[in-house]
Amino acid sequence: MITATTRHASRPVPVLDIGGTHVTAALVDPTASRPVPSPVIRRPLRAHADADAVLDAIARAALALPAGHSPRWGVAMPGPFDYATGVGRFADVGKFESLNGVDVGAGLRERLADRCERLRFLNDADAFAVGEYGSGAAAGHDHVVCLTLGTGVGSSFLSGGRPVHSGPLVPPGGHAYRLTVHGRPLEDTVSRRGIRAHYARLTSATGDQHLPDVRDIAARARKGDAAAQEAFRYAFDALGQALAPWIDRFEATAVVIGGSMARSWDLIHPALTTGRAPADGPDVPVLPARQPEEAPLLGAAHWAQGTPDAP
Repeated sequence: MITATTRHASRPVPVLDIGGTHVTAALVDPTASRPVPSPVIRRPLRAHADADAVLDAIARAALALPAGHSPRWGVAMPGPFDYATGVGRFADVGKFESLNGVDVGAGLRERLADRCERLRFLNDADAFAVGEYGSGAAAGHDHVVCLTLGTGVGSSFLSGGRPVHSGPLVPPGGHAYRLTVHGRPLEDTVSRRGIRAHYARLTSATGDQHLPDVRDIAARARKGDAAAQEAFRYAFDALGQALAPWIDRFEATAVVIGGSMARSWDLIHPALTTGRAPADGPDVPVLPARQPEEAPLLGAAHWAQGTPDAP
C-alpha cells in the first residue's frame, strides 16, 4: 500500500537556507542525502526590508525551484526565532526586525500555496550541524560541537544527531554566543566587528570605512603583518578558552567548524586549538567542515522529514 508518507519520502525535499544577506533554495534527494542535480537558487535578501518584502523575496526563491517536489519544506533560519511556531523574535538584533512577532510560517505557506503542506523550521547552525552529522566531519561522533563562524558565532551541541538546547551540559539555550570571555560578551571579540576592532586598536586605525574587512586582514596576516596575525590569534584563542569548559562538560569528541571565516583555517585552527588546550583530559580534535555549503541544506531536509511534533 502506497501512503502519503511513502510518496513524500520518494520525492525531492525542498529546503530554504535563510541568511542575513541571501536566501538559498534547493531540492535534496532524501535517499542519497545530497542536493539533486537541479539549480540551487541563491537570491539576495534585504534584512532591513519590511515584512512583506522579506517574505516575498524568500517565496520567489522557493517558487523558482522545479515543481514535483515533496510539499514538506525544511527551513534553516537564524535566531532569535520561535522554531516550533514559526514566529519571528527579532527584537533589537539589527536584522529582520520587521519580522518580529510575524508568523513567518503562515506567510510563506500562503505564498507557496499548493506547493507547501508543511514547514519545519530549525536554527541555521543546527541545520549545518545536522548536515555535517549525516555525511560530514561530525559523522560518527555521538557528542559533537559544531560552530559557524561569520558575522558572529553560531553553535550547535549535538547528541546522537539531535541539537541540545537546555540542561547543565550546554550554554544557555545551547548558544555559544551567550558566553563571555575576558569579561565581555564573546561576540565582542569573536566576530567580524570584533576582529576588525582589535586590528584597529593594534594599528591605531580610525574610521570604519578605512578598516580592512576580515578577509583582507587574513590576507595581510599571511603576508607577515604582525597586527593582522595577532588579531586572528587573539580572537580564536579567546574562542577556545570560552568553549573549553563546555566541550569538556558535554563530553564532545570533536569540534567541527564551518561558516565564512573557516576559509581562513590556517589562521583559525592553531589559535583555537591553543586556547582550547586542556590542562588534563582528552585532546578533542578541531575539524573543518567537509560540506560547508551543502550541510545546512542537508540538515534542513533531514528536519523536514521528521514528525511534526519532533523537538
